[in-house]
Amino acid sequence: MTGFINRASFAALALVAGCLPGPVALATGPLRVGEAILEPVDPTALPGFPGSDPAASLEVFRRTCAAPPVEIAATVAGSAEDLAAACTLAASVKPEEARAFFTRNFDAYRIVRAGEAGGPSRRTGFLTGYFEPELTGALAAGPGFTTPALARPDDLVSLAPGETKPGLDPTLRAARATPGGFEPYPDRASIEDGAIGERARPLVYLRDPVDLFVLQVQGSGRVRLPDGRAVRVLYDGRNGRPYTSVAKRIVQAGHLPLEGLTLARWTGWLRDNPALAKPLMRANASYIFFRLAEVEDPRLGPPGAAGVPLTPGRSLAVDSTLWRYGTPFWLEGRIAGEDAPGRLVVAADTGSAIVGPARGDLYLGTGEAAGIAAGNLRDAVGFVVLLPKPRAVP
Repeated sequence: MTGFINRASFAALALVAGCLPGPVALATGPLRVGEAILEPVDPTALPGFPGSDPAASLEVFRRTCAAPPVEIAATVAGSAEDLAAACTLAASVKPEEARAFFTRNFDAYRIVRAGEAGGPSRRTGFLTGYFEPELTGALAAGPGFTTPALARPDDLVSLAPGETKPGLDPTLRAARATPGGFEPYPDRASIEDGAIGERARPLVYLRDPVDLFVLQVQGSGRVRLPDGRAVRVLYDGRNGRPYTSVAKRIVQAGHLPLEGLTLARWTGWLRDNPALAKPLMRANASYIFFRLAEVEDPRLGPPGAAGVPLTPGRSLAVDSTLWRYGTPFWLEGRIAGEDAPGRLVVAADTGSAIVGPARGDLYLGTGEAAGIAAGNLRDAVGFVVLLPKPRAVP
């Protein structure tokens, strides 16, 4: 236990030293994040808060606290110092004290979005799910394994939040380093056509382009090798181009109806219609590169953007330009048809499609069942953010 406390204390100090405390609000007026208002609410008045197993949420919070600091945008809400103080407190909290820890040391704010044309304000946000796919593959090309997942090229320059390069479109989040400066990195179609040449280094070979596309959409996955071993294929950068939903394009083109559209259904359609699938997938200019890693704890997912392994049902991907990793959220509503009135989760990841203060993507686990659950999760839920009280005390 001593080692854990030391790591948590180190991470707390790093949070203070390495992150800018983005203001939640102006000195006067209501608290705001982006275009949303933060409406104070008594945590004890939230039905079901903090859930049936707050100790599980406490463990995720502590694990996120112990992760090394990562670069974040200066625009994120909340104080780094207050979060660091809560992290230090959490290290010594017993599992049976988890409920009191979240109730006493955090202020709860319901995220409220202004209504349109002077209408009533809206309290609901939008929650989707994501998962870690488990695919079959091989470390060398061969019959049945022809589509490579590529390693990060050595000329790829990733841009930090808010960072730009001279002469580069500020909407691009990566660049290609050349002797003459920086230029946009090739898009998906160009990379598939050989635009990066010898820098295209295969890490593992998958069955087909659809498996690779799913891996890139989810950002990481497990690959089962012919000898039965499993390796993790982890996100290691992207070409910085904007993400486009292929499922949305399939619906817009009239190939499949929106109702009942699941991951299994649209990926099945892509496999059954390869001639139509190729241009649709290429319309998503974003391209993800990977690295290999061992599967250390099969119960946990891959590391999220916060640098900590994701916990099924507890780790939330948020808009990283607005929210600080490690921030707890209470999701109001019955998620995916469950009876519980809400769930306590922790911000530990982000995604290019996760935009806005009341938008989240819940990590649901590994494999086919998790993929089905993730594909079915499209719920309107309330978002309540828990911001640590200034200089939190036991």
